[in-house]
Amino acid sequence: MSAVLASFWNKGERIDHVAGADLAANEIVVIGKRIGVAGADIASGEKGAVYVEGVFKMPKTSGAITAGALVYWDATNKYITTTSTDNTLAGFATEAAASDDDTVFVKINA
Repeated sequence: MSAVLASFWNKGERIDHVAGADLAANEIVVIGKRIGVAGADIASGEKGAVYVEGVFKMPKTSGAITAGALVYWDATNKYITTTSTDNTLAGFATEAAASDDDTVFVKINA
């Protein structure tokens, strides 16, 4: 039996993704149980680059978020939250965000 070998494809910071709907550059998209950020506009049915690693400034719901807290993407309301129920794990907050802050920095897919 011959060995099954793997060959390097890419570093994995971004992946090719076929959009199920039109995506605008920097739009957050759910891919299975993770999220990605579109690197450019991607038309529905077309393949484009989606970032799946990195730190991104993202919209958040009201409420304080502590540095290091696990955060989730609420795809219905289009914001980051600390509520896991019915949301997709986005990663963790790299900095604290106050209750009235509109955004939070997120290390995605960590």
